Amino acid sequence: MRELVLIYLQEHGTITTWEAIKELGCTRLSEYIRQLRQEYIINDEWIVGENRWGHPVKWKEYKLIGEYRNGEK
Repeated sequence: MRELVLIYLQEHGTITTWEAIKELGCTRLSEYIRQLRQEYIINDEWIVGENRWGHPVKWKEYKLIGEYRNGEK
């Protein structure tokens, strides 16, 4: 699953929990992001929106920035 998350990030640039569930069947996105951050630079940002009833909600969007070079962080 970690590899599928990486491929999705490489193809789309960003991923949210909902996209991970819907597109990949992945319910543990934050764990795979934690693992990927050992080798890749991945930023996250809180996105604020509304749910279907108009209540405020927020979720994380993860963005692939790049890969660490020569083992440097």
